[in-house]
Amino acid sequence: MCLAIPVRVMEVSGDTATVEIEGVRREVNVMLVPDIKVGEYAVVHAGFAIGKLDEQEALESLRTIREMLDSSQDGGP
Repeated sequence: MCLAIPVRVMEVSGDTATVEIEGVRREVNVMLVPDIKVGEYAVVHAGFAIGKLDEQEALESLRTIREMLDSSQDGGP
């Protein structure tokens, strides 16, 4: 199973961007999304931005991921 995570773009320099999720920053390759800009949300898989999301989609996806994690920690399915 593959999982792509929505992140917010904080800086862009060439084919590399600094992204953030819940206060954690990482560098990712953005060559597949060359028009990405600071403040936008990207979907990242294996260190590569593979697409853009609008803010509402990104926040909803993150909320769903948090709910799944909380459920698994509580002994849920």
